[in-house]
Amino acid sequence: MSPADPNYEARVRASFAKQQFMATLGANLASVQPGEVWIELPFRADLTQQHGFLHAGVVTSVIDSACGYAALTLMPPDREVLSVEFKVNLLAPAKGSVFQARGRVVRAGRTLSVCTGELRVVGSEPIVAMMQATMMAVEGHD
Repeated sequence: MSPADPNYEARVRASFAKQQFMATLGANLASVQPGEVWIELPFRADLTQQHGFLHAGVVTSVIDSACGYAALTLMPPDREVLSVEFKVNLLAPAKGSVFQARGRVVRAGRTLSVCTGELRVVGSEPIVAMMQATMMAVEGHD
Protein backbone atom coordinates (compact mmCIF):
# COMPACT_ATOMS: atom_id res chain seq x y z
CA MET A 1 0.00 0.00 0.00
CA SER A 2 1.35 3.38 -0.89
CA PRO A 3 0.31 6.63 0.76
CA ALA A 4 -1.57 9.28 -1.23
CA ASP A 5 0.19 11.95 0.84
CA PRO A 6 4.01 11.99 0.90
CA ASN A 7 3.79 13.80 4.26
CA TYR A 8 1.53 11.14 5.80
CA GLU A 9 3.73 10.57 8.85
CA ALA A 10 3.92 14.24 9.85
CA ARG A 11 0.17 14.59 9.31
CA VAL A 12 -0.59 11.54 11.48
CA ARG A 13 1.74 12.74 14.23
CA ALA A 14 0.23 16.25 14.18
CA SER A 15 -3.29 14.84 14.39
CA PHE A 16 -2.36 12.44 17.19
CA ALA A 17 -0.80 15.34 19.14
CA LYS A 18 -4.23 17.05 19.10
CA GLN A 19 -5.96 14.05 20.67
CA GLN A 20 -6.56 15.09 24.26
CA PHE A 21 -7.98 11.67 25.16
CA MET A 22 -4.86 9.80 24.03
CA ALA A 23 -2.77 12.31 26.02
CA THR A 24 -4.99 11.73 29.07
CA LEU A 25 -4.41 7.98 28.76
CA GLY A 26 -0.64 8.51 28.37
CA ALA A 27 -0.57 6.87 24.92
CA ASN A 28 2.13 7.67 22.38
CA LEU A 29 2.85 6.85 18.75
CA ALA A 30 5.50 4.15 18.49
CA SER A 31 5.48 3.58 14.72
CA VAL A 32 3.83 5.18 11.68
CA GLN A 33 4.15 3.32 8.37
CA PRO A 34 1.91 3.30 5.30
CA GLY A 35 -1.18 1.35 6.31
CA GLU A 36 0.10 0.50 9.80
CA VAL A 37 0.35 2.38 13.09
CA TRP A 38 1.51 1.23 16.53
CA ILE A 39 0.49 3.05 19.71
CA GLU A 40 2.06 2.27 23.07
CA LEU A 41 0.34 2.71 26.41
CA PRO A 42 2.09 2.33 29.76
CA PHE A 43 0.03 0.64 32.48
CA ARG A 44 -1.52 2.97 35.04
CA ALA A 45 -3.62 1.89 38.00
CA ASP A 46 -6.11 4.69 37.36
CA LEU A 47 -6.99 3.10 33.97
CA THR A 48 -8.07 -0.24 35.46
CA GLN A 49 -11.37 -1.88 36.21
CA GLN A 50 -12.32 -3.46 39.54
CA HIS A 51 -10.00 -6.48 39.14
CA GLY A 52 -6.90 -4.43 38.34
CA PHE A 53 -6.86 -5.13 34.59
CA LEU A 54 -6.72 -2.36 32.01
CA HIS A 55 -10.33 -1.30 31.43
CA ALA A 56 -11.99 -2.59 28.23
CA GLY A 57 -12.89 1.00 27.31
CA VAL A 58 -9.23 1.97 27.40
CA VAL A 59 -8.24 -1.13 25.41
CA THR A 60 -10.87 -0.35 22.78
CA SER A 61 -9.97 3.33 22.55
CA VAL A 62 -6.28 2.71 21.93
CA ILE A 63 -6.90 0.04 19.27
CA ASP A 64 -9.52 2.28 17.61
CA SER A 65 -6.97 5.10 17.38
CA ALA A 66 -4.33 2.77 15.94
CA CYS A 67 -6.76 1.59 13.27
CA GLY A 68 -7.92 5.12 12.48
CA TYR A 69 -4.41 6.46 12.09
CA ALA A 70 -3.39 3.46 10.00
CA ALA A 71 -6.25 4.38 7.65
CA LEU A 72 -5.24 8.05 7.66
CA THR A 73 -1.73 7.16 6.43
CA LEU A 74 -3.28 6.12 3.11
CA MET A 75 -5.76 8.98 2.70
CA PRO A 76 -5.23 12.07 0.53
CA PRO A 77 -3.89 15.18 2.31
CA ASP A 78 -7.30 16.93 2.26
CA ARG A 79 -9.00 14.12 4.21
CA GLU A 80 -9.28 13.22 7.86
CA VAL A 81 -10.56 10.06 9.48
CA LEU A 82 -13.57 9.09 11.58
CA SER A 83 -14.55 5.69 12.95
CA VAL A 84 -17.72 4.30 11.39
CA GLU A 85 -17.95 1.01 13.26
CA PHE A 86 -15.88 -1.57 15.06
CA LYS A 87 -16.12 -4.90 16.80
CA VAL A 88 -13.81 -5.91 19.62
CA ASN A 89 -12.99 -9.35 20.96
CA LEU A 90 -11.40 -9.30 24.42
CA LEU A 91 -9.28 -12.45 24.50
CA ALA A 92 -7.33 -12.19 27.75
CA PRO A 93 -7.15 -9.93 30.80
CA ALA A 94 -5.13 -6.82 30.00
CA LYS A 95 -2.36 -7.01 32.57
CA GLY A 96 1.21 -5.97 31.96
CA SER A 97 3.48 -2.95 32.21
CA VAL A 98 3.32 -1.60 28.63
CA PHE A 99 0.69 -2.32 25.99
CA GLN A 100 1.01 -1.95 22.23
CA ALA A 101 -1.97 -1.41 19.93
CA ARG A 102 -1.29 -2.23 16.29
CA GLY A 103 -3.66 -1.00 13.59
CA ARG A 104 -3.37 -2.21 10.00
CA VAL A 105 -5.37 -1.42 6.88
CA VAL A 106 -6.81 -4.50 5.18
CA ARG A 107 -8.48 -2.58 2.34
CA ALA A 108 -8.24 1.14 1.67
CA GLY A 109 -11.14 2.57 -0.30
CA ARG A 110 -11.81 6.11 -1.44
CA THR A 111 -14.37 6.66 1.33
CA LEU A 112 -14.24 3.60 3.59
CA SER A 113 -11.24 1.64 4.81
CA VAL A 114 -11.40 -1.71 6.59
CA CYS A 115 -8.80 -2.21 9.30
CA THR A 116 -7.78 -4.82 11.80
CA GLY A 117 -6.22 -4.08 15.16
CA GLU A 118 -4.83 -5.89 18.14
CA LEU A 119 -3.49 -5.14 21.58
CA ARG A 120 -0.57 -7.04 23.10
CA VAL A 121 1.58 -6.67 26.17
CA VAL A 122 5.01 -5.52 24.99
CA GLY A 123 7.39 -8.48 25.17
CA SER A 124 4.57 -11.03 25.14
CA GLU A 125 3.07 -12.87 22.17
CA PRO A 126 -0.54 -13.58 23.21
CA ILE A 127 -3.09 -11.11 21.89
CA VAL A 128 -5.13 -9.37 24.59
CA ALA A 129 -7.78 -7.95 22.23
CA MET A 130 -8.63 -7.87 18.52
CA MET A 131 -10.64 -5.34 16.55
CA GLN A 132 -12.19 -5.18 13.11
CA ALA A 133 -12.99 -1.59 12.18
CA THR A 134 -14.32 0.54 9.37
CA MET A 135 -12.92 4.05 9.00
CA MET A 136 -14.31 6.87 6.88
CA ALA A 137 -12.40 9.55 4.99
CA VAL A 138 -14.02 12.94 5.62
CA GLU A 139 -13.24 16.47 4.45
CA GLY A 140 -10.62 18.10 6.66
CA HIS A 141 -11.86 19.90 9.78
CA ASP A 142 -9.98 22.42 11.86
